[in-house]
Amino acid sequence: MSELADRREINALLSGHFADPFSLLGMHQTAKGLVVRALLPDASEVWVIETSTGRKCAQLECLDGRGFFQAIVPRRKNLFRYQLAVTWHGQQNLIDDAYRFGPLLPEMDSWLLAEGTHLRPYEKMGAHADVIDNVIGTRFSVWAPNAQRVSVVGEFNYWDGRRHPMRFRRELGVWELFIPAARPGQLYKFEIVDAHGQLRLKADPYSFEAQMRPQTASMICGLPEKTEIAPERQRANGFDAPISIYEVHLGSWRRHTDNNFWLSYKELEEQLVPYAKEMGFTHLELMPINEHPFDGSWGYQPLGLYAPTRRFGTRDEFRSFIAAAHNAGLNVLLDWVPGHFPSDEFGLSNFDGTNLYEHSDPREGYHQDWNTLIYNFGRREVSNYLAGNALYWIERFGIDGLRVDAVASMIYRDYSRAEDEWVPNYYGGRENLEAISFLRYTNRTLGHAAPGSITIAEESTDFNGVSRPPEMGGLGFWFKWNLGWMHDTLDYMKLDPVHRRYHHDLMTFGMLYNYTENFVLPLSHDEVVHGKRSILDRMPGDAWQKFANLRAYYGWMFGFPGKKLLFMGNEFAQGREWNHDSSLDWHLLEGGDSWHNGVQRLVRDLNHTYRAHPALYQLDFEPAGFEWLVVDDFENSVFVYVRRDRDGNELIVASNFTPVPRYDYRFGVSQGGRWREVLNTDSGHYHGGNLGNCGTIDSDDWGSHGRSHSLSLTLPPLSTLWLIREA
Repeated sequence: MSELADRREINALLSGHFADPFSLLGMHQTAKGLVVRALLPDASEVWVIETSTGRKCAQLECLDGRGFFQAIVPRRKNLFRYQLAVTWHGQQNLIDDAYRFGPLLPEMDSWLLAEGTHLRPYEKMGAHADVIDNVIGTRFSVWAPNAQRVSVVGEFNYWDGRRHPMRFRRELGVWELFIPAARPGQLYKFEIVDAHGQLRLKADPYSFEAQMRPQTASMICGLPEKTEIAPERQRANGFDAPISIYEVHLGSWRRHTDNNFWLSYKELEEQLVPYAKEMGFTHLELMPINEHPFDGSWGYQPLGLYAPTRRFGTRDEFRSFIAAAHNAGLNVLLDWVPGHFPSDEFGLSNFDGTNLYEHSDPREGYHQDWNTLIYNFGRREVSNYLAGNALYWIERFGIDGLRVDAVASMIYRDYSRAEDEWVPNYYGGRENLEAISFLRYTNRTLGHAAPGSITIAEESTDFNGVSRPPEMGGLGFWFKWNLGWMHDTLDYMKLDPVHRRYHHDLMTFGMLYNYTENFVLPLSHDEVVHGKRSILDRMPGDAWQKFANLRAYYGWMFGFPGKKLLFMGNEFAQGREWNHDSSLDWHLLEGGDSWHNGVQRLVRDLNHTYRAHPALYQLDFEPAGFEWLVVDDFENSVFVYVRRDRDGNELIVASNFTPVPRYDYRFGVSQGGRWREVLNTDSGHYHGGNLGNCGTIDSDDWGSHGRSHSLSLTLPPLSTLWLIREA
């Protein structure tokens, strides 16, 4: 090289605008022999040391006072392993040169990453502690195809972007570097000179642990060990299994009373897990725990998809929490948000100076409802980043399933948009074909790579086949939230009972489409915020009627076909809306037995009784599992249906949604004999009026409702009864 060329490259390197540092730094064979160049700001003396002998081979000359050193190693032509003896401020340090190591990504991984089909991209991207050529350090990789230069900055190099510029793998748009002595526990970021020459400081998209807000650095840490979904946990996720989900926001389930601070993962392990088990739930669903900058998003605006939030402790403490849940017989579901991300500067937004993860057109890439950005699902690296994340939580943390947030906003281009605010797809339609393809691919991948895991869609439209296999034209989810059932039944329950006769179909309509999807019946966090009031407060009447209505509604819900979900606080009838900044109102259960204690006991008994009778869950999604016995008694607002299991065992559910007791209420049954009342929401045990049927009722040979046998019951006011036939 000419002196002028050398000087230009040195200036570019030192100014942080040299895109190919490996062509200049490190050891190179030249016509004059071996040349070693190093960038070591503030160093006063540098020697090349032969690793195998410890012998000094050459002293590097400082060609630029800003820290550029160079030497020709005399009498050596072949490359050899070396270290650098560097003197900083009078103290000599022996270091390994990051620029003596070759490319990091193997050919097959590079090909799969470029194609966007790498099953586990997180094993190669991000920061990974490693040993290369007997040197301990960390290998870093980041996708930024349009950047002019990318450096790793962190605690190991004084956050100085000049010290560790990365190698660019042009064929896949990835920058990589192995940094000796960078170790787990140290913080880092990527310093990027973007496509426009602007300097950006970015957190690692694949960071496995991160600082808690407002700090934003990533942390070097190893991948968690792989886990397997045990056979009993796989069975607990089955279509024919009892599934009762307790949805929890970890930051507000319970707080310390002295300072209103969050419980830690360890404290949640000691308090939440045994509580959910005692209450009879089968699954815990955690609202998003990915690292996120804004508490008020409840985790639904994540920027660290691969990092559990540090708000409640370390990643390993979170893994311990999950293990404790499994040991208690609880499966764990995680709220997962692949639909959008916030625009915070340290995150994915304009990552390399271009709209890399998001669409450039705001009609495609901006969520008006949430002031967030939409992933470009058609870009294979983006869909691979997300699909890999889904497997990561299941495979590396033992998560048993994912509830996917806001699916409707992903699969429709015109979601919540006016006519001129969206871009049609290639065929002129409103469907987001790339998002649909991504969801199908992710669900198919989990089915093959993590058998026994499940995905649940929060999908608010009538998109066909959400919980049907992709081979049948579906999206491939295992379950779908039944938001139609939720809205209809809550609309019915909030009515004054005198008006319910005119809206009878709100309670029956769900059965007309029940077998089109595999449904979960959700009373989620969305129903107790933003002025909607608590579930209890939606019930009409005085305090007695409100609680009676709620108990009757829960009895109806737990008997109805579909898996169950209750948001925290619903199980003891919290009276106010949920507030993420404070604890649930546990004080309502203190100071003596109350209506709230009664509802809590009812939910516990509903869960345990539900799980004890296969008729209530085994055939949720098959017509043989349900039959109306009384469907048209709108005058009395009475409903009676029967649930069946595979062996033909029956459980009758009878609801009276008026405050008027119905004595001698007769309806036909398929099986004669003695029937036992196994649950009565009006029981005094639940603070009801204690009206019932004295435990057992014998059927009569009187025909009714087209059946040869019938039962005559007392239906308490605002109540639901469950009855089973005794052998």
